[in-house]
Amino acid sequence: MQKQLIECVPNISEGRDLVKINEIAKIVETIDGIKLLDVDPGAATNRTVITFVGEPDQVVDAAFLLIQKAAQLIDMSKHTGEHPRFGATDVCPMVPISGITLEETATYAHKLGERVGKQLNIPVYLYENAAQEDKRVNLANCRAGEYEGLPKKLSDPEWKPDFGPAEYSDNVATTGVTAISARDFLVAYNVNLNTTSTRRANAIAFDIREAGRFKREGNAITGKKILDANGEAIRVPGKLKAVKGIGWYIDEYGIAQISYNLTNISITSMHVAFDETCKAADSRGLRVTGSELIGLIPLKAMLDAGDYFLKKQNRSLGISEAEKIKIAVKSLGLDDLKPFNPNEKIIEYVLKGETKQLIDLTLSDFAEETAGESMAPGGGSISAYVGTLGVSLGTMVANLSGHKAGWDDRWEEFSNWAVKGQVYKNKLLALVDEDTNAFNKIIDGFRMPKSSDQEKEDRANAIEAATIYATEVPLMVMETACDSIEVMMAMAKIGLQNSLSDAGVGALCARTAVYGAYFNVRINAKDIKDRTAADALLGRAKTTFDKTIALENEMIDYINEKI
Repeated sequence: MQKQLIECVPNISEGRDLVKINEIAKIVETIDGIKLLDVDPGAATNRTVITFVGEPDQVVDAAFLLIQKAAQLIDMSKHTGEHPRFGATDVCPMVPISGITLEETATYAHKLGERVGKQLNIPVYLYENAAQEDKRVNLANCRAGEYEGLPKKLSDPEWKPDFGPAEYSDNVATTGVTAISARDFLVAYNVNLNTTSTRRANAIAFDIREAGRFKREGNAITGKKILDANGEAIRVPGKLKAVKGIGWYIDEYGIAQISYNLTNISITSMHVAFDETCKAADSRGLRVTGSELIGLIPLKAMLDAGDYFLKKQNRSLGISEAEKIKIAVKSLGLDDLKPFNPNEKIIEYVLKGETKQLIDLTLSDFAEETAGESMAPGGGSISAYVGTLGVSLGTMVANLSGHKAGWDDRWEEFSNWAVKGQVYKNKLLALVDEDTNAFNKIIDGFRMPKSSDQEKEDRANAIEAATIYATEVPLMVMETACDSIEVMMAMAKIGLQNSLSDAGVGALCARTAVYGAYFNVRINAKDIKDRTAADALLGRAKTTFDKTIALENEMIDYINEKI
């Protein structure tokens, strides 16, 4: 069963005192199972975005401790900053990451809110998917009036907190109010402008954000609002859905920015928001100089941005993940104000942490690991890696062909082949480690106790299951490597002819991967007790082997004819 994981992204109203910030952030790691992912302070906004992840109950415990510590160390009566705020822990959104729905996450937001209200005497508003009434769904409504307006807001029965005290007290004057939510993944994203004018930055924000601007008579800024038949102010919607935005001036950078919240990046992505902002800025005589990511972002969002800008350049999409991220960073100007480290900003990379796999080793270390005394990595992992090298060569030819002068109208054709090659490459890379993992499962089975009949039965079943899996993994290597030959074959026939030999070497590597993995399938299958299952695996392996040999002969004959 998939582990339930929630990401929590509290925003605290302190962005300048690093001692306080670190004391507040580090408190979450006192809860077992919590991983602190990111601490992103902003001096001008006097606000820090903290990101951590864990299982639901642990996240509730960690968030409670953080809110408690922030209330102890931050005095809201002394706070100033550019960002809207009304509490020491201003907002505390909870985001489903895996194995849990948004609705389930909302129940944990309620649990946290009730605990904060009762035990810490901090007023709590529930918003977005945790909201208990429609007018509280929008954070801006909950935070209207900000900290300075709390005496009036808390005395209004319409705005009685969901949890905690409903009156302004000396304690509330210090802690302020906390808003807690469950929401989809939100990207906090700022776009940098070559101006110091907040008014002009706001004008662009109003062009772009979903809420747009009020419709006015005469002057678009100072003119009287136009009302509808019900007396409500009419709005002119902005260009992009699921986008909130305001303009501000950042003293530490000496520029104006547009601060966006991209509330659903499947509706409006970071790169679309950036591009549309560039157009709006240009139409107003301004220029976007770069952008800034606050907190973390999913890997897919960065890869989608890389693909977007590669397409605009008529360049192949079949390049490495690292290269796509580099294209995204440079195209969006994410390193305009400070260095952008993907290992610290992309959530999957941060979660990966220090876990090392075979494919993370250097070439020389991989060779040394293979040459050592342990039985793994063995022939199966090496076969998978040889197959990886083979399809990498075929992918290289596709990318070179797509970049050839005079073939500009064919870039998409070769890009499609390169993308296909990358898929094969990534699957084979994963199988390098999986083959070793499969072998280790057999060893684990043999180490199981066998003191009783039940233990012996459990041990035998575990060994049988592990042996079948250790046969299936090299079979996956065979089938993937065999299928990958289509890339090398196509590139030999339609690709850059100066790289004909590279396509041929790629095919030979794939053939070697199939041959080597076939040995592993056969040697492991002989130990499977269920001979029906073993024969089925061996039959698939023989079919794949025969197909590969035929493709190898076709490729060799073709190359010999052309050279």
